[in-house]
Amino acid sequence: MKILITLEKDHVAPRFDLTREVLIAENKGEKVRTVILPRSSPEELCSFILAENVDLVVCGGIEETYYQYLLWKKIRVIDRVIGPAKEVLKRVIENNLKEGEIVK
Repeated sequence: MKILITLEKDHVAPRFDLTREVLIAENKGEKVRTVILPRSSPEELCSFILAENVDLVVCGGIEETYYQYLLWKKIRVIDRVIGPAKEVLKRVIENNLKEGEIVK
């Protein structure tokens, strides 16, 4: 499973549409990389997610339009998440993260 977490420094970014940095994890977190995007654009981020063949997106707030688009493209979205990206990734790998969760 390929996981993408929107980032702001080392935490989950509060807004999907303003994200300029993402963490991508594969193979249960064994392969992790950070990607800096050229600009914050929800349309370009959605295109990037599709091009990277991401299975799951973890983010803070996301507009309904982009949420529904990703679901339509068969990409699972866990939104309204707050917390440090490393801990959030750990919870995702353990299958223990829910929408709206505050991770410490």
